[in-house]
Amino acid sequence: MKIEIITPDKKLFEGQVKSAVFPGSEGSFGVMNNHAPMIATLTAGKVELIEENNTKQDFTIKGGVVEINQNKVIVLAE
Repeated sequence: MKIEIITPDKKLFEGQVKSAVFPGSEGSFGVMNNHAPMIATLTAGKVELIEENNTKQDFTIKGGVVEINQNKVIVLAE
């Protein structure tokens, strides 16, 4: 699935990933390919990505919103 992590200042990440874990307002949650469409608010914490080559990347955010729709994930983060 394709993911973009965008802050007001810059784009932190854009690429294909196998899975992602987000610090949701109601608790952490993960998404993988073909996840059901959803929009969720995020709290301060780490967004954890597993890329196609099994490389793990972490991004620390202060909060934001994530939209998941048709294998495209957009994170608007602070």
